[in-house]
Amino acid sequence: MTLTSFLAGAVCLGFALCALFFLRFWRDTRDALFLSFSAAFVLLGVGQGIFAVTGIPDEQRTWIYVLRLCAFLLLLTAILQKNRRD
Repeated sequence: MTLTSFLAGAVCLGFALCALFFLRFWRDTRDALFLSFSAAFVLLGVGQGIFAVTGIPDEQRTWIYVLRLCAFLLLLTAILQKNRRD
């Protein structure tokens, strides 16, 4: 269980680094696409962090997957808006 928690924490850290990476690009360009990507990676990191910290059984994890769904919908919406605008 500790190795799984450690790896889940490492993935959470990776999501946080990706969010900061895209936030830096948003600060330079003020493009909403980068802000959306940053927010999506924050949502993915929060979901992964909840997996790492809590010992929620498999049957009760569906609300955490809603966070992932929101993150992917945010990415999809941002990409579609960017392509529609240009």
